[in-house]
Amino acid sequence: MPAGRLGPAAQSARRPPPLLPLLLLCVLGAPRAGSGAHTAVISPQDPTLLIGSSLQATCSVHGDQPGPTAEGLYWTLNGRRLPPELSRVLNTSTLALALANLNGSRQQSGDNLVCHARDGSILAGSCLYVGLPPEKPFNISCWSKNMKDLTCRWTPGAHGETFLHTNYSLKYKLRWYGQDNTCEEYHTVGPHSCHIPKDLALFTPYEIWVEATNRLGSARSDVLTLDILDVVTTDPPPDVHVSRVGGLEDQLSVRWVSPPALKDFLFQAKYQIRYRVEDSVDWKVVDDVSNQTSCRLAGLKPGTVYFVQVRCNPFGIYGSKKAGIWSEWSHPTAASTPRSERPGPGGGACEPRGGEPSSGPVRRELKQFLGWLKKHAYCSNLSFRLYDQWRAWMQKSHKTRNQDEGILPSGRRGAARGPAR
Repeated sequence: MPAGRLGPAAQSARRPPPLLPLLLLCVLGAPRAGSGAHTAVISPQDPTLLIGSSLQATCSVHGDQPGPTAEGLYWTLNGRRLPPELSRVLNTSTLALALANLNGSRQQSGDNLVCHARDGSILAGSCLYVGLPPEKPFNISCWSKNMKDLTCRWTPGAHGETFLHTNYSLKYKLRWYGQDNTCEEYHTVGPHSCHIPKDLALFTPYEIWVEATNRLGSARSDVLTLDILDVVTTDPPPDVHVSRVGGLEDQLSVRWVSPPALKDFLFQAKYQIRYRVEDSVDWKVVDDVSNQTSCRLAGLKPGTVYFVQVRCNPFGIYGSKKAGIWSEWSHPTAASTPRSERPGPGGGACEPRGGEPSSGPVRRELKQFLGWLKKHAYCSNLSFRLYDQWRAWMQKSHKTRNQDEGILPSGRRGAARGPAR
């Protein structure tokens, strides 16, 4: 039965068209005419508009009579029927539509504006693109892991979302000569990134920039100038091990292996360590590790689980005067300090005997000094040698004093110290 001549039973049984085919119209191509002898055209076709704009569109039916008339037509946008008050009949074959203050497109491939016959069949469709032109990309950063490749990432413009498909192209060229090149391996370390795998020159600066384009315009970032040797980084140090230092309840030993790239390319390196207790998210960073591959963490809490990570920064690469780029942190490694066996406050600590000259003040000063040294020189081998020697000497001195007091008769202990002055 021709469109427009459906009986009452057929009209009550009809259903709106499925949503999925409508959503695919702008992906697979919107229909330009209905089936059969009658065709329809939407004008304008596939318009691109700024957010906040207005749209005046028409759906015109062509074909032999009898056929669909303007009174029987209606509009849908992304599968939802538009209110009839937004439409008006221009003549027997043309239905107009007025949309004001348009929002950004719900899908970057375009919103589906469709003209339907009375029975719900699709007569014509158009893709509606509403959005913003791209803004200038910024915050370009690049790094190389083997001096032969380069990976860069960037941040889209201030608003980021344009509601339209926006294409980003990373361009690069030798600073003083050469032609523009376009990066081809995108999304390697995130949505706005690109990897250049080979054919890069050393000892010559590159100019790098990003171009953004969509249906409403284009924008270009500022140019970043860099030398590959100045942006070298490595993988995180592998095989990080954390262990106790004998029975010392306030220390842990950290050891790791240099990244293989340091050996392959004769890099020098410096390291950073960070650590935190098990139930905390706050990391404490140790900066003065230098180029060592081991370190003692001191001043820790007894009987506590610590998580430790290490990262590496190559420098001095073929005479480059700039520091390299810090690697990612290694995977966390956990270890616990021994529990303290010393009595806590009020636990019965021994006091000097009455009448004895006390060495407490001298011992406290020495302990405070070495405590400060231990706290402010985490990875200094010299400071820890001094600290260990001091502890051994104190333990030996304390043991010898106890033995002397146990051997001498109580009446002679005062005489053994010599005459009072």
